[in-house]
Amino acid sequence: MTRYIFITGGVVSSLGKGLASAALGALLQARGFKVRLRKLDPYLNVDPGTMSPTQHGEVFVTDDGAETDLDLGHYERFTGVPARRTDNVTSGRIYSSVIERERRGDYLGATIQVIPHVTNAIKEFISADVGDADFILCEIGGTVGDIESLPFLEAIRQKANELGHERSMFIHLTLVPYLQAAGELKTKPTQHSVKELQSVGIQPDLILCRCERDIPLSDRRKIGLFCNVPVDSVIAALDVKTIYDVPINYHERGFDGQVCKHFGIPDIREPDLSRWHKIVEEIRNPEGNVTIAVVGKYTGVPDSYKSLAEALSHGGIVNHVRIELRWIDSEIFESEDAIAELSDVEGILVPGGFGERGAMGKLAAARFAREHAIPYFGICFGMQMAVIEAARNLAGIVNAGSTEFGDTSEPVVGLLTEWAHDDVIERRGLGDDLGGTMRLGAYDCDLVKDTLVRSIYGCDRIQERHRHRYEVNINYRPQLEAAGLVFSGFSPDGLLPEIVELPSHPWYVGVQFHPELKSKPFEPHPLFTSFIKAALERSRLV
Repeated sequence: MTRYIFITGGVVSSLGKGLASAALGALLQARGFKVRLRKLDPYLNVDPGTMSPTQHGEVFVTDDGAETDLDLGHYERFTGVPARRTDNVTSGRIYSSVIERERRGDYLGATIQVIPHVTNAIKEFISADVGDADFILCEIGGTVGDIESLPFLEAIRQKANELGHERSMFIHLTLVPYLQAAGELKTKPTQHSVKELQSVGIQPDLILCRCERDIPLSDRRKIGLFCNVPVDSVIAALDVKTIYDVPINYHERGFDGQVCKHFGIPDIREPDLSRWHKIVEEIRNPEGNVTIAVVGKYTGVPDSYKSLAEALSHGGIVNHVRIELRWIDSEIFESEDAIAELSDVEGILVPGGFGERGAMGKLAAARFAREHAIPYFGICFGMQMAVIEAARNLAGIVNAGSTEFGDTSEPVVGLLTEWAHDDVIERRGLGDDLGGTMRLGAYDCDLVKDTLVRSIYGCDRIQERHRHRYEVNINYRPQLEAAGLVFSGFSPDGLLPEIVELPSHPWYVGVQFHPELKSKPFEPHPLFTSFIKAALERSRLV
């Protein structure tokens, strides 16, 4: 019997519904249940693929090629359950599907309305591809009271009514602010948020209260009284020093116990949280520090590189060090004097990105890392800039460039127009829509023997997730390898370079894919583990 938990948020945005959902999923998993987590986003974009990272944060890509919300990254990192295309939907996708059905005549001449047609489509999404999951956790994006989220709230109200109380539960995440001037916590915002939720017919079963300090019993009783929930179902969600402490903190406050109680599940089995205790212990008691410079173009908004930051921390956990991230805007390196900012770091990472802005700064960072023997990790665009830098400064191809920036006489990087995926040839054109037209999702990569990456992975074939439109031109391989840059990973057909490395360097690797998307705290990605290890060795030498 599959049970459904709906998580909503109120008062303000960015309270951490995604983390709360992921942590609850991890707790239920630790009790022996199978879970799936889903995100329902109210915005009208079909997916976040064309949205600016500075507005919405990173785009998380699934194995099956969906561009999804960054919260799906939290879900995977906390539960280890691979997200799928069916785990994220937006208003844009819902309305698109309803309109397509109407155009085909599927509604047999009915007048198309939000209720029941749009809400039915949302309910279909909630119930699709459930498999053998014991719990489906559905996070509703946005804040209660937003116009955009009303169809989703109505849909989950209907869904819960159909399922019954024994198979559905509502959890509402709110803010309980502390006013320094008054010297007290304020419960009124939570009361108003719950009333807003009740006004659309939803009565929360549990209230999760984000707060800077613990909530006294008297205040929890007040919230319970005015919000119509038992005091034991008012849970304080305190700020913690590391997000991986959240499942432990929630369990100590009885969060998962109350969920089990709601569903009539005997609370006789304590969840096994040993791996979370071990991770938190490693984070709290590192044996040293390593400074990594992330040279990107969206560094003003850390959520733009959320999975990347977490993957670096995972590499730190397994190497017993704390990672100090230095976020650097790549545009500053277009001034030669600014490159000195990298002189005292132990590693340099250049992440993905789109467009020409900041590209020369990323290229300068790759050159600095190469010339000063600093461990370098280039991901997607960062690999392409490393190849162009090597082409210009090692192979003597002075006009080496990328067609992403316009016409070039030496297209070392060019637009990908045709590739194989699951024995099917996919084709794209320069004038195609931007959304969903890249090489997306998991692809196989064959590793070359006697290379660094082959020793890191310990196998001949890997599978990694991609999100890009341009590729390194394999026709330049002879010149680049003659100059010392080794092509160490290829698509199975041998046509698409996936990995490059520099054997003469302590650690210099570029990958076309996004390894950060598959890293987990209890299963760090091998490339990040090796990169941090190399950075740690450098810190001991300098």
